[in-house]
Amino acid sequence: MSVFTGTLTADLLLGDVHSLKGKRAVVRPIVAELRRRFAVSAAEVGDQELHRRALVGLATVSGDAGQVADVLDACERLLAERPEVTLLSTHRQLHSDTD
Repeated sequence: MSVFTGTLTADLLLGDVHSLKGKRAVVRPIVAELRRRFAVSAAEVGDQELHRRALVGLATVSGDAGQVADVLDACERLLAERPEVTLLSTHRQLHSDTD
């Protein structure tokens, strides 16, 4: 039996945001939706001081590497489809307990 963990880091450009308060109003619902829909751990992990950029990180765990990849794919699609942000780049990693 193996355990697989997957992480995804997404660099987002926010639309018409002019303050950190406005940024929170955009980023918090996205993070909440990722958590709710895909049962992942998600948070804003970088660029907190910039009001038009956000770095969102998420992680998932499964006994099946394919399931981890499917969840990360779905999360990436959700981010890419959000009209209030532009997905600039992503970085993903897959780890096994045997690594």
